[in-house]
Amino acid sequence: MTGTTLALVVFGLMLGAIFLRMPVAVAMGAAGFAGSWAVLGSPAATLSQLKTLSYDTFASYSLSVVPLFLLMGQFAARSGMSAALFSTAADWLGHRRGGLAMAAVGACAGFGAISGSSLATASTMGKVALPEMRQRGYSDALATGVLAAGGTLGILIPPSVILVIYAVLTQQNIAKMFVAALVPGLLAAGGYMLTVALYARLVPGAAGTAPRVPLARRLRGLVAVWPVVAIFALVMGGIAADWDWSKAGVQALFTPTEGAAVGALATGLYGVLGGGLTWRGFGAALRETAATTAMIFFILLGAQIFGAFLALTQTPQALADWVQGLGIGPYWVLAAMLLTYLVFGCIMDSLSMILLTIPVFFPIVLGLDLGLSPEEVAIWFGILALIAVEVGLITPPVGLNLFILNGLAPDIPVGRTYRGVLPFVASDLVRVGLLLAFPVLSLGLVRLVF
Repeated sequence: MTGTTLALVVFGLMLGAIFLRMPVAVAMGAAGFAGSWAVLGSPAATLSQLKTLSYDTFASYSLSVVPLFLLMGQFAARSGMSAALFSTAADWLGHRRGGLAMAAVGACAGFGAISGSSLATASTMGKVALPEMRQRGYSDALATGVLAAGGTLGILIPPSVILVIYAVLTQQNIAKMFVAALVPGLLAAGGYMLTVALYARLVPGAAGTAPRVPLARRLRGLVAVWPVVAIFALVMGGIAADWDWSKAGVQALFTPTEGAAVGALATGLYGVLGGGLTWRGFGAALRETAATTAMIFFILLGAQIFGAFLALTQTPQALADWVQGLGIGPYWVLAAMLLTYLVFGCIMDSLSMILLTIPVFFPIVLGLDLGLSPEEVAIWFGILALIAVEVGLITPPVGLNLFILNGLAPDIPVGRTYRGVLPFVASDLVRVGLLLAFPVLSLGLVRLVF
């Protein structure tokens, strides 16, 4: 059996184990260990390899950004920021047809800027916005569909934990990845709002309205959300450590990791001073951050073990050579990869999808003739992959965000949520097509800034 054949067999067995609900980290780690054992012919040699692999994986300084962003999101969720964001957006948009649903999208984008997690954004904003929309006469389908879609902004609007992991895996600059995600993130929010507007007009009775709020109250609401803007500016300033500020005579204040620490500290201080973050909430935030970080790192270790097995078999390079030999256009190859993410979204979460596929897909992408530099290809593909993963989170029947909303409102049949989210899936597919056809949408700001 050749190395590539062995890799494909092990990969299929691993997918079967994941489909049967074995934990993703265990499935990837066990498959990688068994495959390495088969290649090396000795369990001792495989264990010797793992001895250094675990340390090399977790000793990465860049990974220290992950728990800090998670902690920032936990503090934000417990300090009342989500309610302030939705209330302010609702004051400005609620009187329009579908305005509360648009406000939910705007609030999800704002919360995503200080959270970095899709599931956290969907869950937190769902608790705040879903009861209000249902009270105002919004259909269950639109209310749950827009919140499931809006939750995906948590991993697209920087800072994003998934983008950090991708940058570490592919050895890319975290700051450039975050900057590249800004325009696609704004396109996503704008596309969702446009979808709401069309939905409200094409489906009679799907969206209610709220009374128009006086201008003075709307302006006071803007004052209430200034901490979100300030914290976002702090974090983005922190990750700008590699920007060329020399032309403006300005020096960067801190590195990306330090920027994440400053953001977590600022969010925690806001929560304490505002009274929303109690000692009990502080302890719960620390425990939740530790548990989520452990889960992410465990999955990362499993992916590294599986990646080491693939490297032993030289499968990624063999697949890259095979794809190049097919003679098909590079954009068809990219489209097939993005379609794979939509399928994988039915059986696993976003982090697992990235960790499982990047070791295989990335060498193939770098070998495609796309008319861009290798670094630009890496950044562009990272944004495309992230958006495809995001679509997988809301694609019926097994999108994880759909089940988050169903858990918040178990009286709403999940079929209604499926119907409600489909227009937003269509919006996402249009956006993927635009970003695929026009790489400048992802790379333009990076070229301008760096």
